[in-house]
Amino acid sequence: MHIIVPIKQVPQSSDVKMDPTTGTMIRSARSSVLNPLDLYALEAALRLKEEHGGAVTVMTMGPPSAVQILKEALSMGADRALHLTDRLFGGGDTYATGYVLSRAIEKIGTFDLVITGERATDGDTAQVGPGIAAWLGLGLATYVSAITECTETAITVDRLIEEGYERVRVRLPALLSVVKEIAVPRLPTLKGKKRAMATPIETWDAAFIEADRTKIGLKGSPTRVVKIETPKVARSCAMHRADGDEATLAAVDQLLDFLQERNLLTEVHHG
Repeated sequence: MHIIVPIKQVPQSSDVKMDPTTGTMIRSARSSVLNPLDLYALEAALRLKEEHGGAVTVMTMGPPSAVQILKEALSMGADRALHLTDRLFGGGDTYATGYVLSRAIEKIGTFDLVITGERATDGDTAQVGPGIAAWLGLGLATYVSAITECTETAITVDRLIEEGYERVRVRLPALLSVVKEIAVPRLPTLKGKKRAMATPIETWDAAFIEADRTKIGLKGSPTRVVKIETPKVARSCAMHRADGDEATLAAVDQLLDFLQERNLLTEVHHG
């Protein structure tokens, strides 16, 4: 079984910066990590490989610094790593990103399954996985919480839905986007880290995957960020210390005045 896992380099949640001119995210190698939700997709793929045999290929689209997350995935047990990098890819939205990843998957050739994380923490759109499935014409199951059966021709999964869970069977090849319930990600081992250092990472550009230049990067993105605003939280408050009988009564009076000014008190009539 050949499983492909697209992964993404994302900023630390506390260090997200936007370019006010282009509306795209500024990515720094120092503050970037492997998208946490992609770890669950990788773990699901590795468990399927251990159970059914085969290989796991990881791929990412990003700047040169994205190599570090491919190395991390190799150290966890992935067999092959592809780095899709080209200035032409820069600024792409989810439509363009899904297209590039689908072109790379087509270039790989034979595969049985594509597994993605539910979403990326830097965008929260959950669109790239389904987008890849649409570009490739694959069967799709989203919000997968468990894989219950896998044969040479189909895979049966449980999907997390509003009312509980739904069991579906999808013909292979297919694409799954998974949630945290799918598995607990493993930690890289020392042996895995040594193997990752020795494993070459393949670099593919737009020409190699024969991408249509009108569908990639900022120019090929139908969506645009037209305005960026930083939310401002303004709170006015007062602190009253009730450290004695008189101070406590004064604090209660001030609280009642505050509530009355805002019509937040309701009269209660006792009969």
